[in-house]
Amino acid sequence: MDEKHAIVALGALAQETRLALFRLLVTVGPAGLPAGVIAERLGVQPSSLSFHLAQLDHAGLITQRRLSRQLIYSAEYGAMNALLAYLTENCCGHDAVSVPACDPAARCCTDATTKTTAA
Repeated sequence: MDEKHAIVALGALAQETRLALFRLLVTVGPAGLPAGVIAERLGVQPSSLSFHLAQLDHAGLITQRRLSRQLIYSAEYGAMNALLAYLTENCCGHDAVSVPACDPAARCCTDATTKTTAA
């Protein structure tokens, strides 16, 4: 991830409802949730939710797919892991860092040691 994409992602998460929305989608895994269920769980009006979903989608942090008449939203784990790696790539002044990588298929986070270069 480059600096520009990191700024867009962090900007999208820098709002209370969007942060709660993203965290909710991370917890439910790749299956995601329909927009109506998200609105109900977060106590957000559907019109407001649409705006927040669009912001997270634009930042590449969530994906959307159609299932019959419903739109299902899921966290984009690759983008989340890339953002975490970008934020920690020079941790303690080292090029090699151990970043917890979220793998929803494994239903846990693993330590992924990666070799990164400064952006």
